[in-house]
Amino acid sequence: MIGSNPLKLQADGSVYAQTIRNQIHAQLNEANTPTAPVIERSNRPNPTAHNYKVGALQADYTGSLWVGSHQGLARINPETGQILARVNVPNRFIDAMSQDRVGRIWLGTPDGLVRVEPRINEVTAQNYRLPSNRVLSTTIDQRGFLWVGTDRGLAMISPDEGLLMTTVQALPGVSANTLTMAPDGNLWVGTLEGLVRVSTASAYITHRITDLPGKSAQAMTVGPQGQVWVGTPAGLLVVDGRTGQLLRSVTQLRGRDVTALAFDSNQSLWVGTRTGLLKLNPYNGAVIGRVPSLPSEHILSISPDTGNKIWVGTTEGLGWVSQTTGQGQPHGSIVSAFGAR
Repeated sequence: MIGSNPLKLQADGSVYAQTIRNQIHAQLNEANTPTAPVIERSNRPNPTAHNYKVGALQADYTGSLWVGSHQGLARINPETGQILARVNVPNRFIDAMSQDRVGRIWLGTPDGLVRVEPRINEVTAQNYRLPSNRVLSTTIDQRGFLWVGTDRGLAMISPDEGLLMTTVQALPGVSANTLTMAPDGNLWVGTLEGLVRVSTASAYITHRITDLPGKSAQAMTVGPQGQVWVGTPAGLLVVDGRTGQLLRSVTQLRGRDVTALAFDSNQSLWVGTRTGLLKLNPYNGAVIGRVPSLPSEHILSISPDTGNKIWVGTTEGLGWVSQTTGQGQPHGSIVSAFGAR
């Protein structure tokens, strides 16, 4: 049917050509009337132009802070916040970052893995063979190998040669959302179905925890006593890194969607949630304080003890916390208009 009137058919089933022409002309005339909406495609806003999510932060051996956001990669002076360099990367949606033993910065993006050389602020390698190009997490093991978590399993890469050493594709929970290294050298993997412990020597799965409150693990860090702290959509858990035993659920955080975790040099635990940044006493689980005035309440990444500040990535950009006042402050430029208010 063209227009609002049914087409008239002749006895042999053909359509009156004049009827079609009349209806097409009517539609064209209607579209050209002043009341018809005109869409200027070239003026449509770019949805990535206002996306300031800061999903990854990495302090390096020179004292710089690397900021991986959905605006790309920036290197800043964490003392002053000054942007030292912006690095042109193949995909500016950066959600994971690690520094290897010789100081190179590895980025995880939806299009794969990228290696950046800090001495020249340039990409020096990319496009490694992985179980999937969508990189969600990265970490360096005690031997210096790079472990890469994707939405279809794990991979281990030699940073120097850039060679894929091994993969763990039959990963329970499939998606390696978050990674952390235990003091005994084992790798803990947070997946959609809980926790998996992997031997870095053999790449074999040696333990599995599937009954986590909140089910999936989305943030992890290792505490000063070697325990693994795990953030889930339903709270904060503590796991014995050696035995794999679930030790406790932190009462004050029950029901909270925990999205980022990091210990500072004073052994305080910084807990990022969808509803704010909290400072926690890890020994009794007490919340010491809540940080106001960050670009967004939804926290994605934390870098403590960096330039005498706690640097924080949020969904609306980069911010920092004063270690003397505990107050938050948005960064001057790596922040959305909303986050800067």
